[in-house]
Amino acid sequence: MSICPKNKSSKGRRDKRRANWKMSAPTLVKCSKCGALMAPHRVCMKCGTYNKKEIIAVD
Repeated sequence: MSICPKNKSSKGRRDKRRANWKMSAPTLVKCSKCGALMAPHRVCMKCGTYNKKEIIAVD
């Protein structure tokens, strides 16, 4: 036997459950060295640094 709902869920109740599915803007912080916007706890793609240390060489 499969699981079946006992009663019909109204559109309002269904949509309240789905109200938390909304997308959020990505969090961005300024790089401490060059000031470019980047994702937190990631290497900066502009200057190649993380935590004020050069991780990758960027031309």
